[in-house]
Amino acid sequence: MIYFDNSATTKPYKEVLDSFVTVSSEYFGNPSSLHSLGGQAEKLLSQAREQVAGLLKVKANEIYFTSGGTESNNIAIKGAALLNRHKGRHLITTSVEHASVRAAMEQLEQEGFEITRLPVDEYGRITVEDLEKSIRKETILISIMQVNNEVGTIQPIEEIGSILKKYPSILFHVDAVQSVGKVPLSLYKNNVDLCSLSGHKFHGLKGTGVLFIREGARLTPLFSGGNQERRMRSGTENVAGFVAMAKALRMTMMKSDAGIAGLAEIQHLLRKSLTKIEDIQIHTPVQHAAPHILNFSLKGIKSEVFIHALEQNGIFVSTTSACSSKKKSPSNTLLAMGVPESLAESAIRISLSFDNTEAEALKVLSVIEKTVNQLRKVMK
Repeated sequence: MIYFDNSATTKPYKEVLDSFVTVSSEYFGNPSSLHSLGGQAEKLLSQAREQVAGLLKVKANEIYFTSGGTESNNIAIKGAALLNRHKGRHLITTSVEHASVRAAMEQLEQEGFEITRLPVDEYGRITVEDLEKSIRKETILISIMQVNNEVGTIQPIEEIGSILKKYPSILFHVDAVQSVGKVPLSLYKNNVDLCSLSGHKFHGLKGTGVLFIREGARLTPLFSGGNQERRMRSGTENVAGFVAMAKALRMTMMKSDAGIAGLAEIQHLLRKSLTKIEDIQIHTPVQHAAPHILNFSLKGIKSEVFIHALEQNGIFVSTTSACSSKKKSPSNTLLAMGVPESLAESAIRISLSFDNTEAEALKVLSVIEKTVNQLRKVMK
């Protein structure tokens, strides 16, 4: 099996699974309980929080554990909007955000908020000039993803953060779910107030995530009923999952420098070879792109047909984001980039992890070329 769908989810590290089993079986107490078993669980939770904070170079009291990227995005966006609506009801985002951000914005729109969705160029990137022109006195939140989950485009987070120093009342939220370990992000330097992470995107477990909330930033909690996560996210904590996620983040960061270089080499190999295949158009830009994502279209071939053909050869890739891949509609991101609908319906996403190899890439390229030729014959 060759797994090239790591933007959908990653395989948990063995050490992460071992950590989860150990904590679940030996330290299963509720961290809110007063007895010693609860105290042990609470200590592990605090250690996991401190470890995540250290790896992100922030304070432990700025780290809140969640169930994943979708929840983190919803808490950040809705929590910021609801608490600050007396200051203004204008929010800024882009036309190529993850479904959880798009849907949260649409829901707020129904509640009377006004949303500016910045356009992107043919490479999927906004301009900081467009963003600054969109800022008003009523603007309370800007939400921009760092790395696009479908095409890998990197947004100008550093430049946006620099601009927002002039607007201290505007909260800056970054969806960094796809960038952890692969594209650096300095939360303090880039003036980020809120940042979303998801454990299963960096070899942790599904159902675990992080929301960074800068000290001093305030949000309205979405859940009620308990005082967990300093009242920001009520509900008994998934201690074993968060301990395992902290380990996954540490292991990913340790592999980062060498891993990024390896990813870039494999991506270059894939790009160079795919451009030689007739009627393939690559959508991932050469510049301002993450090293682990490559998106391309096969003219005249439906992506679902191609994906199932590759699967018969033990190769796993995807179409759009995992949250939208079972829908028949073309990618919103590609359409926003100006890609014709016929090509958008034929899009394929390859997404790599540090464990993928050049040998796997060569095998995938061979199967892709063979599959394209076979499908072309059938279609004639």
